[in-house]
Amino acid sequence: MKIWQKTASILAMTAIMAAPAFAQEATNAETVVATINGTDITVGHLILAYDTLPDNYKSLPTDQLFQGLLEQMVQQTLLSQTAQNPDLPAVRYAIENEKRLMLAGVAVNELSDATITPDALRAKYEATYGKEGADLGVEYNAAHILLETEEAAIDMVDRLAKGADFIELAKVHSTGPSGPNGGDLGWFGEGMMVAEFENAVKAMAVGAVSDPVQTQFGWHVIKLNDTRPIKAPEFESVQNELAAEMQREVVENRIRELQDGATITNADLTNIDSAVIKDVSLLEQ
Repeated sequence: MKIWQKTASILAMTAIMAAPAFAQEATNAETVVATINGTDITVGHLILAYDTLPDNYKSLPTDQLFQGLLEQMVQQTLLSQTAQNPDLPAVRYAIENEKRLMLAGVAVNELSDATITPDALRAKYEATYGKEGADLGVEYNAAHILLETEEAAIDMVDRLAKGADFIELAKVHSTGPSGPNGGDLGWFGEGMMVAEFENAVKAMAVGAVSDPVQTQFGWHVIKLNDTRPIKAPEFESVQNELAAEMQREVVENRIRELQDGATITNADLTNIDSAVIKDVSLLEQ
C-alpha cells in the first residue's frame, strides 16, 4: 500500500508538470469530468485533491493543475479497478477514519459558524483587552546579577557605585542563565517575575541599580534599563487568534456536553498490548 502511494504521488506530480492547457467551465461539485468504466470523477473530487497538494504545486497555473489532477485520478481509478482484494480491512478502516475525520470537521465548522459571530468576536476582544487602545499596564526592561550570598550582592552594589560596568560584572559573576548575556532579561510585564523581584523593579527609576534583593533563586542586583506602556492591540491584528481561541473553547464545551449525554462503553483493555497499534500485519488478515 505504501509503495503504491509513493508511486501514485510521483505519477501525479509528473502529470501536473507536463499537463497541457485545459479550458475550465463554470460548474458545480457534482459535474462529471471523466468516467472510467462506469466510475465518475467529479469536480468535487478534484477540489479535494487540490486541497491536499503541497503549497509549491498550488502556485502552478490552475489549467495545468486541473489536467494533472484529473490524470492522477484516472490512473488511480484504473488501478483500483484491478485490485484483487478491494475489501481489505485496511481499505475499510481507512475510509471509516477519513469519514469520521471529515464529519468531525464539518461539525466543528457548523459550530464555529453558529457561535463565532462578529459580535461574539468583539465581545471576546473586549473581555480580553478592554477597549481598543486601552492601557494594559507597563512593561519593564531590566538586567540582573544573580549571586549566592547577600555579602556578594553588597559587594556588587559597591563596585557598581564606583563605576564598574554592569554588563561585565554580570558576565563574570552572575550565577543565573542570563549571565553570559550581561544579565539581560529583556522585556517583561506584571506576573512574569517572582513577587520580590517584580516589586523591586516597580519601585525603581530607569537607569537605577537596586540594593540586594532576595528571592527563592538567590540574591539579585537589578538594573532597570527602560519601561514602556502596554497598549491593547488593534482588533484586526488579533481577531484570528481570538477566533481560534473561541473555536477551541466552544468545541471543548460541546465535546463535554456530548460525552455527558452519550453512552460510551469501553472494552476491557487489560489483555490488549498497547504495542498492537504498530502491527500493520493485522490489517492484512
